[in-house]
Amino acid sequence: MSLSQSLTHTQKKDEEREKAEEMGIRRSSNLLLCASLGECETIEEMVSSMDIAKQEGADLVELCMESISISHFSQLHQLFKQRTLPSIVSFRHNSPKTSRRGDSKKTCLQVLRLAIELDIEFVEIEFEAASEAVITELMNKRSNSKIIISSHVKGKNPSKEKLGNLIALLQSTGADIIKLVVDTVYITDVAPIFHILAHSQVPVIARSVGGRGLISQLLGPKYGAFLVYCSLGGKSIPGLPSLASVKRIYKLENVNVDTKVYGVISNPVGHSKSPLLHNHAFRHTGHNGIYLPLLVDNIKEFFRVYSCNDFAGFSVGIPHKEAAVGCCDEVDPLAKSIGAVNTIVRRPTDGKLVGYNTDCEGCMTAIEDALRERRIANGEASNTSPLAGKVFVLVGAGGAGRALAFGAKSRGARVVVFNRNFERAKALAQAVSGEALPIERLDKFCPENGMILANASSVGMEPNIRETPLPKEALVSYELVFDVVYTPRNTRLLQEAAEVGAVVVSGIEMFIRQAIGQFKLFTNGFAPEDYMRKFVLEH
Repeated sequence: MSLSQSLTHTQKKDEEREKAEEMGIRRSSNLLLCASLGECETIEEMVSSMDIAKQEGADLVELCMESISISHFSQLHQLFKQRTLPSIVSFRHNSPKTSRRGDSKKTCLQVLRLAIELDIEFVEIEFEAASEAVITELMNKRSNSKIIISSHVKGKNPSKEKLGNLIALLQSTGADIIKLVVDTVYITDVAPIFHILAHSQVPVIARSVGGRGLISQLLGPKYGAFLVYCSLGGKSIPGLPSLASVKRIYKLENVNVDTKVYGVISNPVGHSKSPLLHNHAFRHTGHNGIYLPLLVDNIKEFFRVYSCNDFAGFSVGIPHKEAAVGCCDEVDPLAKSIGAVNTIVRRPTDGKLVGYNTDCEGCMTAIEDALRERRIANGEASNTSPLAGKVFVLVGAGGAGRALAFGAKSRGARVVVFNRNFERAKALAQAVSGEALPIERLDKFCPENGMILANASSVGMEPNIRETPLPKEALVSYELVFDVVYTPRNTRLLQEAAEVGAVVVSGIEMFIRQAIGQFKLFTNGFAPEDYMRKFVLEH
C-alpha cells in the first residue's frame, strides 16, 4: 500500500470512528465488532443472544429480522426497546426462511420503517429488493439512524472492476455506509474485496460467505473495513470468526495497515492449533503480525493471487506440502531432498518465496530425545543416534511421511514404508533406500522386536478419534510409537502403545518443535522457545 493510500486509510478510519461515536457506540479502538444474530428463531432467543454478545464484548449486534417469527408488530416494538446494544436492523425478504413463511417485501418495509421510527442506530436496506422510491422514502424519514445500502453478489469470482462499479452504484443512493456480501467458492475470491476496502472513499462493510471467506473478516481491519462480523459461542456460522476468537486469539484491535500476514495453508484447516500459538507468540515478542487459518484448495493459485509482500510467511499442511515445493522460487537443500515444504517465507528484499522443512528436525529430535531419556534411565548412554540400526516403520507417504523417512535415513535407521497407495510407498522407499510393503501386511509385520513406529497419516485425527492404524496386539513389537496427529493430543494409538509398555511421543511435541523453527524463519531468527512450549502444553 502506498503512502497516499495509507493516509486515505487513516482518514477513512477517523471518519468511521466519528460516525460510530455519533451513534453512541463506545469502543476501545478503531474496530467495531458486530455479533450476527441471524440464527435466532424467536424474539426471546434474540434478546438472550444480545445479552451474551454484550458479555463477550461485542460493540453492536445485527438483528436479522427475517429469521424470527413475528405474530404482531407490537413484539418488534418491544424487542427494539429491550435492546442492550446498538444495533443493525436488517430484513432479507428473499431468504429461505421468509420464503417458507410467505413473507413479502411489504413485511420487510414495515420492519425497516419501524426501525427508523425508533431511531435504531443502523438500518440496512437491500439494494436489489428496494425501489428507488422506497430508498428515498426511508432516507428522508430517518432522524438519527444511519442507512446501510447492501448488495449480495452471487456467483463465483467477482472482479475488482465489477465490485468497484457496484460500490459506485450503491454510493449514488446517498447511503451512509455500503455493504457487500459476496459468495466465496475459493479463498482467492476474497482478494477483490480487500482491494475495494483499501480504496473506497466511503465506509464499507464486506463479508464473504462460506468457510473460505473467513479472512474477509480477520483481515478486514488491515484494509479499512468499517466493522467485523462475528458469531457467538455455540452459534458457528461459516465464514465468521467467533467473537471469543477475535478477542482472545486474533486481537483484531491491534491489526493495522502495517500488519504482516501469516497463516497455515491446509485443507482441512479447522483442527490446526497454529493460529492460537503463533498469534500469542507474535504479541509476546511485539511482532506486528497476524496468523490465520487458510482453507486453500489450489496452493499455486493462492500464491499467484496473494503475491504482495504483506503476505509474509506460511505454514503448509495437509495435503499441500509436496505441491508447495513447486510454488517456491528457492528451496532449502533439506526440503528439496525431502521433496516437501512445510514453511514458506516471502523474502522482503525481492518478494521471492523460499521453502523450508522444519518437520524433519522437529519430529526426529522429539523421537531421539524420548529414546535417549529411556536409555539414560536404564543406565545406557551413547553419542550416536538411538535410531541407528533400528527398523523404522512408517505409516503414510505424504509430506510429513517424507520428512520422517528422510530424517530416519539420516540417523542410520532402516525405513519400511506402508501406505494405502502402494505406488507412493514404493517411490518414497526408493528415495531413502528403504522397503515398501502393502498396507495389508502392517498388522503382521514383525521382523524383530524393539522397532520404531511412526504414524504420518491422518488416521485417528478428530473427529475420527476411535480409529488407529495398528491393533493393540501388534504394538508389543515396538520400543517407541510416534503419532503426528495432535488433535486429540493422546490418540488411541498412543494410549494403546503406552498400555503395552512402549515409549510414546505425541504429535504435539513435533508441533512445538517445528513451530519454533517456523517462528524463527518468520521473524528472522528469534523465537521465545520456553514461552511457546509452555503455552502449547497449557492449552
